[in-house]
Amino acid sequence: MRTLVIGYGNLDRGDDGVAYAIVNELRKALFRKALDEEETGLEDLGGKTDTVFLRQLVPELMETAVEYDQLVFVDAHVGERDGEIAWRQVAPEFVPSAFTHHLTPATFLALMRALYDRAPAGYLLSVRGYAFDFCRGLSEATGALVGPAVEKILENLSV
Repeated sequence: MRTLVIGYGNLDRGDDGVAYAIVNELRKALFRKALDEEETGLEDLGGKTDTVFLRQLVPELMETAVEYDQLVFVDAHVGERDGEIAWRQVAPEFVPSAFTHHLTPATFLALMRALYDRAPAGYLLSVRGYAFDFCRGLSEATGALVGPAVEKILENLSV
């Protein structure tokens, strides 16, 4: 079973870049080289578990993602509703967004099904962010969640 972990966020908006830290910690756990900020991971595919990091979820990634059995989307969330670390299965469905440039994991899977007649199993790992100002680096509270988030990925999937 092949897994693609797709982290996305903005490194210039504080905790919105938590997926980058999670992807790199996961890469270390899988004995892979950490990504530089200029790398996406798309140049390093072909394993049982692959990881990528993008600024946002984009339709162009579907052509790559269709080759995998399961996708794990990694992002930051705001507020207490979902707790510190949330893990849930994502079903393919069109979910309208208030932002025209925002593609949700559910819509990503729905578009894959429509375009490729295939939608891998999808999961969302969402980590609470506390600071989204224009700055680099994670807040102490969100930074402390990186290790447990990687553990959550490893325990929920056969990666």
